[in-house]
Amino acid sequence: MLYMVTEHFKDAPAIYRRFREKGRMMPDGLNYISSWIDTEFQVCYQLMETEDAALFDTWTENWSDLMEFKIVSLTRSLSFNDLTT
Repeated sequence: MLYMVTEHFKDAPAIYRRFREKGRMMPDGLNYISSWIDTEFQVCYQLMETEDAALFDTWTENWSDLMEFKIVSLTRSLSFNDLTT
């Protein structure tokens, strides 16, 4: 299943420092697809994929001191259209 993760940064320089030192620190089974960041470097939007949403808990614990998360499950538009017609 696809998920859109919105990260609101508390301390952007510290986030990038940790990322350079430790990487994404994601558990196996949680897959990063792509990301976009606002031009003020305060909010990041990540498209991710997993079959086990509980893996987000493990991952966000590694970063919760530096950012807040909102995680939303997604469905493709075609799938939604098929369901509503």
